[in-house]
Amino acid sequence: MKSTEIFKVLGNDCRYQILLWLKDPATHFGTDALRCAETGFDGGICVGMIADKSGLAQSVISSYLASLQNAGLIESKRLGKWTYYRYRVQGVRDFIHQITHELN
Repeated sequence: MKSTEIFKVLGNDCRYQILLWLKDPATHFGTDALRCAETGFDGGICVGMIADKSGLAQSVISSYLASLQNAGLIESKRLGKWTYYRYRVQGVRDFIHQITHELN
């Protein structure tokens, strides 16, 4: 994805905030994050928990998460009827490398 497209994704305050929450789920979701660790997808947080924390509709949050995932900044895993999302360290590193290369 082009850097400008990723900047557009991160230009939305809520999407950026979600990325920060997923970077440190234990701090932002507390013991609920630990319960989600039982899924085998460490650091994965379900859409409902993110929607509850944001105060936005689950459909809006799902759209925001899709944008972040398409940008390569988060990843997901579907377990039964639930989808869990987590921060993708390598995706963020790749983006940082990309803009460093472009702007340096």
